[in-house]
Amino acid sequence: MHVPPRFQFDRTASLAFAGARGFGLVCAHDGRRPVSSPLPFCLDYAADGTPLASFHVARNNPLAGLAGGRGDWLLAVTGADAYVSADWYASPDQVPTWLYEAVHLSGPVTMMSEDGLSAHVDALSAIFEERLAPKPPWRSAKMTAGRLVAMKKGIVGLVMRVEQVEGSLKLNQHKSDADHAAVADALGIQADPGARSLARRMVALRPHLDYKSVPPSGGATNAATDAAIEAGITP
Repeated sequence: MHVPPRFQFDRTASLAFAGARGFGLVCAHDGRRPVSSPLPFCLDYAADGTPLASFHVARNNPLAGLAGGRGDWLLAVTGADAYVSADWYASPDQVPTWLYEAVHLSGPVTMMSEDGLSAHVDALSAIFEERLAPKPPWRSAKMTAGRLVAMKKGIVGLVMRVEQVEGSLKLNQHKSDADHAAVADALGIQADPGARSLARRMVALRPHLDYKSVPPSGGATNAATDAAIEAGITP
């Protein structure tokens, strides 16, 4: 991923962001063309600290047959994005742009064992069920044994050993304080939750400025951004 130095996202914050987001586009190559699928995933760590991204696909998904190959795969995780009108800047002679959050994880992918797949299904559902509290969480144990076995036979568990982490957080870091505050204020009053999420991120980067609008916090859209902010790392 092309990441200008001013927009570079720290490794620790990038992993926190990806883990909180939990959904991305998994991409591989079959030797002739790209192969991809949008998938939920969970992020864990090996004993040596290496990040491990775990996900599963249908057994007839072309990705299933590519695991264990020589080439690395890519997991592209995106967060909020928002259009910025040139009219929002305090300074003249500006151009429109787009602000966004993105993290790319890459590395070799191997197939899980049967036991690993069972643990993965429970771990993945637990992450997202927790966000639905106070609803009692769904667990695979609620399924009949026969149905659970049949379900697992139809999917393949995969694990990426993450060897490269690239993060890009484009929030107009190169702009003046006046332009920064003006754009954050404009984003903060938009109807789009993603725009408001990025406005909160901009406020967190320069909290000392005088903002006219403070976007509301919380909500699922902000979960990955909040995790990155809590990591204590700024680009």
